Amino acid sequence: MQNALRLANLALLVLFPVAWFAPLMRAGLLPLFRLSEISVISGLQSLWQSDVILALLVTFFALFAPYLKTLGLALVQFGLLDSRVMPVLGVLGKLAMADIFLIALYITLAKGIGVGRIETAWGLYLFTACILASLAIGMLTRPRGAPAIDV
Repeated sequence: MQNALRLANLALLVLFPVAWFAPLMRAGLLPLFRLSEISVISGLQSLWQSDVILALLVTFFALFAPYLKTLGLALVQFGLLDSRVMPVLGVLGKLAMADIFLIALYITLAKGIGVGRIETAWGLYLFTACILASLAIGMLTRPRGAPAIDV
């Protein structure tokens, strides 16, 4: 099972960047983005122009937190990083969930104030699946040499 978790975690190192560029939603009229398809990257580009502080937060939550957690977990899984960092990786995983909340908030606000038509796209599901898979892999991973936990 640990080998399957390692492979799944390594797959996330490829899937996260794909999810960042994949369309999260399609918007008809959304003043903040002014785009027909919005991805994590295009949304961040627009945020950098309008609100630098929010852009920094979203960049950390959407890009750095999940990727650092996944990379750190891979290092622990292969015995290249001490397992004592697992609590820190758990915190990074929880922070990575915040970006899903922000995206949901944007969709809800845009739909609620009627600024146009918004449809979710396949990238939102991929991005959400990557975050949830990372969370599950982190919970199921036991460091090298640790005894098996009976569930």
